[in-house]
Amino acid sequence: MKLTDTAIRKVKPKEQPFKITDGGGLFLLVQPNGSKYWRLAYRYADKQKTLALGVYPDITLADARDRRSEARRLLANGRDPGMTKKIQKRQNKLAATNSFELIARELHALKSPIWSKSHALDWIRGLEREIFPNLGNRPVAEIEAPDVLNAIRAIEGRGAHEIAARTLQRVNAVCTYAIATGRARSNPAAEIKGALAPQPKVKHFAALTEQELPEFLRAVAAYPA
Repeated sequence: MKLTDTAIRKVKPKEQPFKITDGGGLFLLVQPNGSKYWRLAYRYADKQKTLALGVYPDITLADARDRRSEARRLLANGRDPGMTKKIQKRQNKLAATNSFELIARELHALKSPIWSKSHALDWIRGLEREIFPNLGNRPVAEIEAPDVLNAIRAIEGRGAHEIAARTLQRVNAVCTYAIATGRARSNPAAEIKGALAPQPKVKHFAALTEQELPEFLRAVAAYPA
């Protein structure tokens, strides 16, 4: 007999753990303290196994059934749902430790002792402002050239061309460090230079000659302001 949300809510705990089934291997394990855990019983390679699907009510009946269906699709394709879940958890953990922000902060901590305090602060603040909001949580190995290009073009769109250039240099440094430490294989920042708008040329005034300098200094001294 299939479960219903009403029936699940009415289930009372007992002195010993017990389970109520929904069919297709899906069941709800009810603990003496009232906690309810979704489990899926299945066979793989002639072995009986159990897969944890989550805790009720965080995982609803509909959610649990969706997870059962996904597990059965994996089984139909010859894959062990339990092992697949372990691999995914390991990959998620690895991705979290290899995020762009984490690696950038690691590089910042490494370089800060040889940088001036003002440069070290400006370096990390710039990334916090311009890059971390969109790319900070991404695994650095998954960031591609278009991702970096979009971030830099957004800065250029504000007319902040010098900031865009500095930011690109910093992203390039982080990606280079990620490659050196074995957490990335390519540098997307190095691939987009030809796709950026040329920086506006800055017009500088001519320097004073040695002959003009004394007259200039006298004029400054005589200026009433």
